Amino acid sequence: MPGRHSALTRREAIAGAGASLACSGARAATGSTLLVTHPAALAHDMGPSHVERPERLRAILHALDDARFADLLRAEAPLAPHEALLRAHSSEHLSRLAKSAPSDGYARIGPDVAMNGATHEAALRAAGGAIAAVDAVMRGDVKNAFVAMRPPGHHATRETPMGFCFLNNAAVAARHARTAHQASRVAIVDFDVHHGNGMQDIFWSDRNVLYASTHQMPLYPGTGAVNETGAHDTIVNAPLVKGDGGAQFREALASRILPRLDAFSPDMIILCAGFDAHLHDPLSGLRLVADDFREVTLRVMEIAARRCSGRIVSLLEGGYRPEDLARSVAAHVGALTEA
Repeated sequence: MPGRHSALTRREAIAGAGASLACSGARAATGSTLLVTHPAALAHDMGPSHVERPERLRAILHALDDARFADLLRAEAPLAPHEALLRAHSSEHLSRLAKSAPSDGYARIGPDVAMNGATHEAALRAAGGAIAAVDAVMRGDVKNAFVAMRPPGHHATRETPMGFCFLNNAAVAARHARTAHQASRVAIVDFDVHHGNGMQDIFWSDRNVLYASTHQMPLYPGTGAVNETGAHDTIVNAPLVKGDGGAQFREALASRILPRLDAFSPDMIILCAGFDAHLHDPLSGLRLVADDFREVTLRVMEIAARRCSGRIVSLLEGGYRPEDLARSVAAHVGALTEA
């Protein structure tokens, strides 16, 4: 684990629900922010020179080791229970992933996904970290949480790994909140530059989960048009175009995303926190800067404070220039700590 000494001790609840937090035998202060990560996420590798590389997470953890984040509560991501994964993925998909893990080298399992020997554990812990964060926030141990894990998740469909994603961490987290904590409604806000086609696919017919996304279009994976609204009008897409910057991003939030989020009145908000809409990101044509990620965080926090006692779980998605990713995550987590 990186970083400063925590005021908390950590207990992993291996059988089922994630990390349980205690503070000198008492519950943690509800104004606190939890950072969930695990060294396994640094061992996952998809090949030399791949943009989704361990250096992304190293840069983030170095930034969050700064003195300004000394009060972050920290926990390690547990392995996701199989039954929790089955709420978002088929048993066939989970079996294929387990069987595809190579003993050495790389195994390509799709046009844009490859595994090394550490990938399967990292994916299980990325989903498990999301579950642990949901548990901590829903129990009131912490106000909010940021899960700094890889591989990312929002492109993975129920049956298919794609877009650097193996398991859909946010979908697993949302279904866990509904099942384990009886959350009536869960909202997912996705500001990655790429549309979360896996999120849209999994929740298309779910009236109790709102999925709202800003993203560049046209761009991979080709989904996310305004008229893609789901079976119950719970899909909200606000596409941006190449060259759009902070002004257009904030207008899309104000006009389409935030009003729908507020009206949905969720019991918890999950963020698909992708930072690849940054001005210098190699996979992006948008022109956001770190302050734009701070702004979206603060605006979502305002709604969370009004609708769901501030309950937010943020999950790392994209962002492929490590130095800009680190600065953007620091702005995002810095906002979360202001709750």
